[in-house]
Amino acid sequence: MGLLIKHWPRIGITLIPLVFALLHATGVLPIGVLQRLDDIIYDARLRATMPKTLDERIVVIDIDEKSLAEVGRWPWGRNRLAGLVDEVFNRQKAALLGFDVVFAEPDQSSGLARLDELSKGELKDAPAFTERLAQLRGTLDYDSMFARSLEQRPVVMGYYFTSDREGRTNGMLPAPVMTREAMQGRPIAFTSWNGFGSNIEQVAKAAPVAGYFNSITDGDGVVRSIPLVAEYKGNYYESLSLSMFRMLAGQPQVQPGFPRDRFIGRGYTGLESIILRQGDKSLAVPVDSRVAALVPYRGPGGVGGQSFRYISAADVLAKRLPEGSLKGKIILLGTTAPGLLDLRVTPVGETYPGVEVHANVISGLLDDKLFVKPDYAMGYEVVVLLFAGLLLAFALPILSATRAVAVSVLMVILLVVQNFYLFQTQGLVMPLASALIMAITAFALNMSYGYFVESRSKRELANLFGTYVPPELVDEMVKAPENYSMAASNKELTVMFCDMRGFTKMSERMEPTKLQELLNSVFSRLTDLIRSNRGTIDKYMGDCVMAFWGAPVDTPNHAQLAVKSAMEMANAVRKINEEHRAQGIPEIGVGIGLNTGMMCVGDMGSHIRRSYTVIGDSVNLGSRLEGLSKAYGVDIVVSESCRRAAPDFAWQELDRVRVKGKEQAVAIFWPVAPSDRVEKGTVEELKTWAAFLKSYRAQDWDQCDLHMLNLQRMNAKKYLYEVYSERVASMRLLPFDPAWDGATNFETK
Repeated sequence: MGLLIKHWPRIGITLIPLVFALLHATGVLPIGVLQRLDDIIYDARLRATMPKTLDERIVVIDIDEKSLAEVGRWPWGRNRLAGLVDEVFNRQKAALLGFDVVFAEPDQSSGLARLDELSKGELKDAPAFTERLAQLRGTLDYDSMFARSLEQRPVVMGYYFTSDREGRTNGMLPAPVMTREAMQGRPIAFTSWNGFGSNIEQVAKAAPVAGYFNSITDGDGVVRSIPLVAEYKGNYYESLSLSMFRMLAGQPQVQPGFPRDRFIGRGYTGLESIILRQGDKSLAVPVDSRVAALVPYRGPGGVGGQSFRYISAADVLAKRLPEGSLKGKIILLGTTAPGLLDLRVTPVGETYPGVEVHANVISGLLDDKLFVKPDYAMGYEVVVLLFAGLLLAFALPILSATRAVAVSVLMVILLVVQNFYLFQTQGLVMPLASALIMAITAFALNMSYGYFVESRSKRELANLFGTYVPPELVDEMVKAPENYSMAASNKELTVMFCDMRGFTKMSERMEPTKLQELLNSVFSRLTDLIRSNRGTIDKYMGDCVMAFWGAPVDTPNHAQLAVKSAMEMANAVRKINEEHRAQGIPEIGVGIGLNTGMMCVGDMGSHIRRSYTVIGDSVNLGSRLEGLSKAYGVDIVVSESCRRAAPDFAWQELDRVRVKGKEQAVAIFWPVAPSDRVEKGTVEELKTWAAFLKSYRAQDWDQCDLHMLNLQRMNAKKYLYEVYSERVASMRLLPFDPAWDGATNFETK
């Protein structure tokens, strides 16, 4: 909850694309770009997954350019078409013939109508003419001839529906496959038209099974689907492809497949499927909200598309095919000739034969593999958007940039893989564009907000503290910049004062630029050690550097790190002196004072110049301790409070001192080495030294002399022992003082 409260502006920004995506998905605010992108995604996915194999079950008899050149321009005399039908069934033994053309007007190409006029007019008194006309009528009535060829044969005729102001009609419609009563009063959103153009009555009665060949052209002019069942004046009619499939299946009844979920009310406008029922067997064909199915295109289309076999109608009429070449085949008669205007723009080709659209649907029905955008697609889209959107909205603000990129990429991959899986295995075409754009936009907004808003405060924080604290601490701080500020506060910290000794004499002998270069080199090496131990540089004061630990980033082991840093700095100075001796440069010394205690830390100074620093009595003590290092011949002096907070070192107590400005005596120590690196001889020396200090503070000078002899035997050159030898010799001359606390007073800073 704390993270949510902390990042609520960023979460709110990330939720914006989710809101717009949900408005689009629910139809409250349709976004045309997203619908167009969904179409593009569908088209690309369809092209990528097309089988591009030949379906040998279906053959297209093509009224192509060759046929027009040989037979003549369309429409042909129906005597020729009767011959074609006879050839298809009698000699070629086809299983089914479907016409992707309509015969809406009587065929007068034989001249029979004109001859009838003559027999009733100018030649009505010529019995021989009338008699001869009666003999020829059977061969000149092409419509009757064509109708006879269709009778009692597995033929499905084609027709079309129209929508115009007048609602014009022509020809004879087949019987509907469903009536209004079958809808049970439900307002199903069928594709609906108000006019039609169908076959003449003579043809329609001879071949009573027919289907419309209308497709649905989307807003971008592309044919992606066909309505399997459509509405006209309260009755429901089937498409050419569904009609041909039903004839192959034995003419099962067509019934509406209502949603089975009991929570969906009768006012719901969608169908779940079209049910083909025959006896106790049934087949459910899934449909979308328009009772349509997406065309499962097999390949690029046309003669060269290699999805279906194309045979020129001229070759069929001329009987050039070997007998039985089309045995058991499903035949579609259509055209690819550009002049006959039956070419469509589809996802797989811009000049796609309309007849092959129906061939693809029949193929899909036979394989039970029709693509459909189901009626519950909107609900699916909403659920996916909520899942992905909320996950990104609450996850991205709390993740690093690298992890945010990884999560966003994984989310996009998950959305694409899931969508592709449903398409490939279930034939479901689910919306994807809104979720993809939402995820990408949410990531972009989140990163932009992080960079332009949050990163600004982080950059400001880095600019404020970058010169004081190590880069790694700045990296920690910028993760939660609101937790850090320059405002003053009281905290327990550890402060260090480090003074370079010997630079004053060197300045008398060296050129200023050489001295500056040397001082900068030494400070750089020591500063790197402070920063590597998470220390904050306070300031440089001539040849002295001041630092502290525990702020601005909380560091529980600040005393431990400060002591470690001081010991590394002392070792670094020893190495620097080795280099100086080799180069003939005077050696330098170092004095370091460390104290742990309550201090005031923050941005302090005037309106002209300010700095992030520490002040307080504990800071002053640290400064005094640095000055004592020379008096005891050590490079590091640590207070009692600092020693207690850094238990992982072996310590040698130096003294109890009372520095200027403090009445309370303070025990001071020197860090010998990390506890796990103390040599056995050093352990014995420290025990002897502890015994010496006990005798010293008890004013037992004889015992002090005895311990000192042992100490000097162990470490004869140690300056500390010389100091205490002189003190013992001086204090022997004084009488026993019961009020003496063993502390040494220092009146200078």
